[in-house]
Amino acid sequence: MKIVANNKKAFHEYSMSDFMEAGIELAGSEVKSVRNGKVSFKDSFCKVENYEIFLYNLHISPYENASIFNHDPERPRRLLLHKKEILRLNERVRKEGFTIIPTKIYFNESGLIKVEIAIAKGKKVFDKREDLAKKDLERRMRKTEKYENI
Repeated sequence: MKIVANNKKAFHEYSMSDFMEAGIELAGSEVKSVRNGKVSFKDSFCKVENYEIFLYNLHISPYENASIFNHDPERPRRLLLHKKEILRLNERVRKEGFTIIPTKIYFNESGLIKVEIAIAKGKKVFDKREDLAKKDLERRMRKTEKYENI
């Protein structure tokens, strides 16, 4: 599995619960741009419409060597999931107030581009500060542990 891009900001802004792998419908020039790693998750999210799930605000830069028929960098892209999975996601979003957020884009073992999505709930400011304090404490503990072993 080769990871192309991670959505690091999402883990800071949201608390994630269920992770799920989805295929993504791309044009040929988009696939080449993804292979070059020209992907940005800036404020991307997923939305269910007419029993289909779409990924919005995912920026895939245009491929330089493509012809005039290049793709729109921020067009909505359809995610490929089973209908039962889409209905389950839609229920959680509608009833419980969750959001569907993409967390990473990667190539699986077969060479297909996959998107990992998660059901997320927005964090409050104090939760974000608490998480930063925990990370800082863990970093300090690892650092002191490293020097004690010498």
